[in-house]
Amino acid sequence: MVKLTINGIQVEVPEGSTILEAAQIAGIRIPTLCYLKDINAIGACRMCLVEVKGARALAAACVYPVNEGMVVNTNTPALRENRKKTLELILSNHRMDCLSCSRSTDCELQALCREYGVDQYKYGRPDIEPDIDDSAVHLVRDNSKCILCRRCVAVCRKNQFTGVIGANERGYDTHIGSAFDMPLASTSCINCGQCIAVCPTGALTEKDDTDRAWAAIEDPTKHVVVAPAPSVRAQLGECFGMPIGTNVEGKMIAALRRLGFDKVFDVDTAADLTIMEEGTELLNRLKNGGKLPMITSCSPGWVKFCETYYPDFIDNLSTCKSPQNMFGAITKSYYAEKAGIDPKDIVVVSIMPCTAKKFEAQRPELGVNGIADVDISLTTRELAAMIRRAGIDFVSLPDEECDPVFGIASGAGHIFGATGGVMEAALRTVYEVVTGKQLDPPDFKEVRGVAGIKEAEYDLDGTKVKVAVTSGLNNAAKLLDMVRSGEKDYTFIEVMCCPGGCVNGGGQPHQPGYVRNSVDLRALRAKALYSEDEASTYRKSHENPNIKELYANYLGEPNGHKAHELLHTTYVKRSMY
Repeated sequence: MVKLTINGIQVEVPEGSTILEAAQIAGIRIPTLCYLKDINAIGACRMCLVEVKGARALAAACVYPVNEGMVVNTNTPALRENRKKTLELILSNHRMDCLSCSRSTDCELQALCREYGVDQYKYGRPDIEPDIDDSAVHLVRDNSKCILCRRCVAVCRKNQFTGVIGANERGYDTHIGSAFDMPLASTSCINCGQCIAVCPTGALTEKDDTDRAWAAIEDPTKHVVVAPAPSVRAQLGECFGMPIGTNVEGKMIAALRRLGFDKVFDVDTAADLTIMEEGTELLNRLKNGGKLPMITSCSPGWVKFCETYYPDFIDNLSTCKSPQNMFGAITKSYYAEKAGIDPKDIVVVSIMPCTAKKFEAQRPELGVNGIADVDISLTTRELAAMIRRAGIDFVSLPDEECDPVFGIASGAGHIFGATGGVMEAALRTVYEVVTGKQLDPPDFKEVRGVAGIKEAEYDLDGTKVKVAVTSGLNNAAKLLDMVRSGEKDYTFIEVMCCPGGCVNGGGQPHQPGYVRNSVDLRALRAKALYSEDEASTYRKSHENPNIKELYANYLGEPNGHKAHELLHTTYVKRSMY
């Protein structure tokens, strides 16, 4: 441990800590724009400069290590003036259309400028034009708003393996882009949107599909159904000032009704359906000598990553569609028949914590008889924007329940949003099907938590099942390399594209750097899902009465002919170039 003094406060921190970490322990916030814990520590923005007694120059707190007896000041007139000047210089080549920017009031740069009383016109240029790449299906990049913090570059490379963006040119011409400034759509980007989640300004935003949703709602010839994914209920409240990890399922359903959707369903029900199909597929592979390890296919960013970077594992992927697309397929078949509506007149809108779902929704493999399973996929942020635009007082809404048919989900369906949730849900069903024994409690806690790679082994009446769970594509690549080399041998693997799972997806509410650096968003949001699981009437997918009725009256049996026609898919090998 090392003792030092910050702003007159004595602090004791582990050796190797930075001044920024020590200040946080002391309850002192040092402003940052580029720093992200465990992802980006490059001292580039110069906002975290502090005074260190005896040092000849100001120190970047995010990278400067502490030492015994160090005396630090973080808040002097000179430092405040220095930070103000830095912000004014950043604004000198920043296009300021703050009133119409999607990040207005939610922008880290804007918040700091307000905090330090910045004169935006001191060095600013009114002639800066937009510099936009909107080629990708899931996001828009506007480099006229980029501050070169490189958070997006770091998260793309360090967390998500792909590294499809970086700093091009040098000096004043430096800008973030793809190799040779190719359009993002021409690269091997996997659409995860993690770059959007960490961007401190409006330089990166998801492609806005809210106008398409409004148009569908206002079209009297269309029957518009909407369904949120598990994680959305644990995220949406943050957009309206509620504590991180608040479960707002009831208010969310009430808001969706007030937006004008004809039916409000729950993708969690389709998660239960996914387990029935995926669990049966696993059992069939074990029994019939199918390709192992079987790997989950719920995460579209992971699926595209596998198709692009590890195509030799395509045959290992479960053929099951994701819950989003299973929901769409069943809505446009089973529900359409029950309601007497032509599937062509149904518009399926999904609410997802994920930008890769926008890519998934337009995959030609994901449809039946030429009709796409899902028509519009919106992020949690887009839903929040629609709620605000409609003038709905979200926090004051009463709790309401989903409509019948797809309104009941098991606890297993709810935990799909957390890393390990799909695995645990599958194990609950597979264990009881194989052994005939009832699990009480039905918990497989070994696969829970935010660790990058988790392993466990279970005995299913003499059959040893080795499982692994991973999230974040850097971790996925490590795991697949070990499987490929023969170092590891598994029966079943769960992969989620985003670190921590869907609760940390690219469509999540924005949280500023200082929150991300001090709070584990993944754990708090996942806790809300596990709490809902524990309080559920049904905790296993095969117990869900909606699922039982669906198979009894329509699908027949899991992995049967009709189920394969509606609920399973194929994959393609993609080029990295």
